[in-house]
Amino acid sequence: MFNITPMVRNLLIINVVVFILQDRLFPTGQFALYHFGSEYFQPVQLFTHMFLHGGWGHLFSNMFSLFIFGPLLERFWGANRFLVFYLICGLGASLLYSGVRAYELNELQEETAIYMESPSPIAFNNYMSEHVGEGYLRQFARSYQKNDDNPQYIETSKAEVAKVYETLFNVPLVGASGAVFAILMAFGLLFPNMELMLLFFPFPIKAKYFVLLYGAFELYSGFNRMPGDNVAHFAHLGGMLFAYILVKMWQRSDYQDNF
Repeated sequence: MFNITPMVRNLLIINVVVFILQDRLFPTGQFALYHFGSEYFQPVQLFTHMFLHGGWGHLFSNMFSLFIFGPLLERFWGANRFLVFYLICGLGASLLYSGVRAYELNELQEETAIYMESPSPIAFNNYMSEHVGEGYLRQFARSYQKNDDNPQYIETSKAEVAKVYETLFNVPLVGASGAVFAILMAFGLLFPNMELMLLFFPFPIKAKYFVLLYGAFELYSGFNRMPGDNVAHFAHLGGMLFAYILVKMWQRSDYQDNF
């Protein structure tokens, strides 16, 4: 019924099976990708995180895109090149994400150190609003404003800031999204004028415009992240960037081989 290709089928099976068994056989805390400076980081996580997912919705969205766009690319390249593309772009996505994450965590570390040196209710509210959301510890924040010179409130605020810092520092990355966004980019590059019918578009849209709009949305979202946004936008962009580079390299190499 569905004309699915062998490598795409294998990747779908692996991701679904790993998701079902990950809590027992593949602990997320061990194989998810942590920041390089985290005590939980291991190099193997650069690959293993691609086969873990945070929930059924996360898994479905990635596997649905792989199912829709992957087979045509596999037929165009062959199974081996498709797998190489998938893994390299997934790795590239994690590297770009990790680089951006290192920059963000460096800023977070500086902001945390500044607060520890000069705690105050206003600084506490600003820190929590920026990194967690305005509703976090709202009742405590109000009491802290009324007791701004109380040593107990000051120490509690420091403890809460330290807790938020520790949590954000050790947020792991999971999912095949980097590799999947690479597939979307490659699809747009190789089949730019193919028209797609999408649920959220009332009319057909060419693949090149779909990829362009999706990339622009991810770029905007990456630079304008709201507190609580746990989507790895720069991993998506990293997958698209490495896909662009790899497709162009292969096109040039294939062209030269023909002459």
